[in-house]
Amino acid sequence: MATTKIYIVYYSLYGHVEVMAREEQRGANSVEGVEATLWQVPETLSGLILHKMRAPPKANDVPMIRPDQLSEADGFLFGFPSRFGVMAAQCKAFFDATNELWESQALAGKPAGIFWSTGFHGGGQELTAWTALTQLAHHGMLFVPIGYTFGSGMFEMDQVNGGSAYGAGTFAADGSRKPTELELQKAFHQGKYVAEIAKKLKN
Repeated sequence: MATTKIYIVYYSLYGHVEVMAREEQRGANSVEGVEATLWQVPETLSGLILHKMRAPPKANDVPMIRPDQLSEADGFLFGFPSRFGVMAAQCKAFFDATNELWESQALAGKPAGIFWSTGFHGGGQELTAWTALTQLAHHGMLFVPIGYTFGSGMFEMDQVNGGSAYGAGTFAADGSRKPTELELQKAFHQGKYVAEIAKKLKN
């Protein structure tokens, strides 16, 4: 049976989405016959701006991805922080550069999930996912929500936790809050869930 390749493509400014992405990768790689790879989208802010924003260095073990490399994968998980209820501009710029893939419909029929980070409850936990669906739809990709497959963790009310039926999520607050164990478990579940579906579609 051929290996199913999952590309986990993300942008992370302060590290919250990166932490989630690594857990998504662990979940995807837990599926036999799946090979999940982490990729970063290129930064569009200058080094000076990043310094003034006190952004930490990018992960040096995760390569930057070119748009044409997306065609190599059998399935995707796209992660990004929210900016006023939509994906960060760095991710939008990356999708804007996928025109040749759109023209050839090279991504049509491939499954894709979405995960994210927002500052607070009103920061777009679901709106960020909704608005990202346009990118998948125009490429003909198959959006894979997690629904309520995460079980009781979807109904947790005693602690703050991000995510929804659309995918895994976390809250960054003022930047100091890190993804909780429950949020990481949800990310692991999503990675595994999307990988299992991608594997079925491929084989």
